[in-house]
Amino acid sequence: MGTFDEKGEYTPRQVVENDLGSMSLDEAYSASMVDVEDGQIVEGSVVKVDRDEVLLDIGYKSEGVIPSRELSIRNDVDPSEIVSLGDRVEALVLQKEDKEGRLILSKKRAQYERAWGTIEAIKEAEGVVSGPVIEVVKGGLILDIGLRGFLPASLVELRRVRDLQPYVGRTLEAKIIELDKNRNNVVLSRRAWLEETQKEQREDFLANLKPGEVRQGVVSSVVNFGAFVDLGGMDGLVHVSELSWKHVDHPGSVVAVGDEITVQVLEVDLDRERISLSLKATQQDPWQEFASNHRVGELVYGRVTKLVPFGAFVQVGDGIEGLVHISEMSAHHVDLPEQVVTPGEELWVKIIDLDLQRRRISLSIKQAAEGGVVAAEYQEHFGEHAYDDEGNYIGGATETPSDAEAAWAEYYAEHPEEAQAVVEAAEADAAAEGDAPAGGEADEAQPEG
Repeated sequence: MGTFDEKGEYTPRQVVENDLGSMSLDEAYSASMVDVEDGQIVEGSVVKVDRDEVLLDIGYKSEGVIPSRELSIRNDVDPSEIVSLGDRVEALVLQKEDKEGRLILSKKRAQYERAWGTIEAIKEAEGVVSGPVIEVVKGGLILDIGLRGFLPASLVELRRVRDLQPYVGRTLEAKIIELDKNRNNVVLSRRAWLEETQKEQREDFLANLKPGEVRQGVVSSVVNFGAFVDLGGMDGLVHVSELSWKHVDHPGSVVAVGDEITVQVLEVDLDRERISLSLKATQQDPWQEFASNHRVGELVYGRVTKLVPFGAFVQVGDGIEGLVHISEMSAHHVDLPEQVVTPGEELWVKIIDLDLQRRRISLSIKQAAEGGVVAAEYQEHFGEHAYDDEGNYIGGATETPSDAEAAWAEYYAEHPEEAQAVVEAAEADAAAEGDAPAGGEADEAQPEG
């Protein structure tokens, strides 16, 4: 063997004639060489580190070459980060002689062979492997467990993770779920490990969770059929039908990932470990609220939302729609609803029936035209002065002036001479009307013939 100087340079040992004894130089040379075969694992010292390869002295007739791609299971690594001069390294013989006569070795293949036996033993014992995440690939993560272990994205956590990048560099524990040496395939599942380690915690959590309880949670994911909410130990599902009292086209219109919400526990399935939740159960039922604040016979203001052959639907509250039957649209006969109203039109309607249990409200445009008691919220909106003590609309001079009237008042204030002319013209018209006899009365005063 040679030696390394203070600068790390390797110097082969010089063979002198006295070293040989009775052997010839060829005999001594042959005796000093190790015998290697393809696929054999050998050990040697690192004698040179370049950017694209490492030279390893294994006692063969020439140093073995480890290409940089064969140094580590990690891709695109700097050889100097993997080995240093003088390191003792195991390598697998890939090729005794390439076309240039070089011995080609692989450090990562030797590492793989050593690790494979350990991995097989761990899987047989249903144990756990551990290693740092070294790469994000399509569909998951690569862990360094002595070889490249693939962890699918769907098996990283108990629920699917969208962004895998933050896991790079973290050391994760996982179960081995698939092993195929011929295909160099190792599939891992961290979710299986989490389920196993958290089973007792989940059982305790579920045992202490009772239907009817109100809990705080954070929306963890939103899907087409609802939203999953993290309750601080497990996720529960709020089905789309339990998100709101109103119709919901997509759960994303009601909640978003990260929202903190209050939910009520509807059902706890211990066998399947599923929790059903409701968001709307913690909120005021708009139908109940409407029924509490209104009564049959009241006038309410609404907006036409939809026309049907038998009438029109009118929205009279947040998420509250009532039906104006075609017979209640007008005092005269109506063949089609569009003869009276159009979608988007706003108008007064009278409540003629309110069925909270069936969530149905019957309304009438025809009866609203006849007047009645206006609902309290509209009295406040239009001003109490516009209604008598019984809530009937009476209008009056104290009504808020229209925008046009206000504009004219401002104009006349700036042009008093025109205002005076208008006043004088009005007085002249009034005087003329007062002097002339009423046409009908004059005719009646004339004798017949």
